[in-house]
Amino acid sequence: MNIFAFIPARYDSTRFPGKPLALINGKPMIQHVYERSLRCPEIADSYVATDHEGILETVHAFGGKAVMTGGKHRSGTDRIAEAVVALGMSDKDLIVNIQGDQPIFDPGIISDLVAPFFQGEPPPMATLKYRVFREAERENPNHVKVVTDRSGYALYFSRYPVPFVRDRQDGDFACYKHLGLYAYRTDFLLEFTRLEPGVLERTEKLEQLRALEHGFRIKVSETSYNSLEVDVPEDIGRIEKALEEERSPRNQ
Repeated sequence: MNIFAFIPARYDSTRFPGKPLALINGKPMIQHVYERSLRCPEIADSYVATDHEGILETVHAFGGKAVMTGGKHRSGTDRIAEAVVALGMSDKDLIVNIQGDQPIFDPGIISDLVAPFFQGEPPPMATLKYRVFREAERENPNHVKVVTDRSGYALYFSRYPVPFVRDRQDGDFACYKHLGLYAYRTDFLLEFTRLEPGVLERTEKLEQLRALEHGFRIKVSETSYNSLEVDVPEDIGRIEKALEEERSPRNQ
């Protein structure tokens, strides 16, 4: 079984048009993501799946691999599925969906993501969670939250801070941010894209809810690696600051 990374990158974004091409320390954001994906030891190869000629040309210019897809996809997963079919991936290959707006993720995060596929019965789909403590992160609707059962399978994903702590004297219940990376075998990925989006997905605008609404289980592994996202132009400065800290001598 080979593991391939796919990075969905669309040009049109309501909050940040042209986001994949935004410069971070003089380098397009999509290049940061692509280069980090190749630093993951499990990844055999990496591809950008895009609907925009400018993004395609940018990836080719820095030596990356990219696949042109249609512009009407409902989600990044649907876009990746088209690229996977175009490239003729095996049904048994493992496909890793790396979000194009997380330019400074630690490559070790991929090891946490794919681990469930090598531990007993593999799940249809896997993703990650990261514990958050700051109230601002819990309340931010751009930071999706997840709750799981005792076996680590997702019960629900929401932009709302779940679970709601009704009585503070019961203690500070752990709150987990969902990190939007996914792993699935090619056969399930293609099955997923044939599913009809449900009420929850359309309401929350979260594609992973499609799997839950149709009765598929999603394994959620906890990771110690956070992954900062770029949602709006103002986030670029925060990412550049994090890159400076990453390169500082004390972190070498």
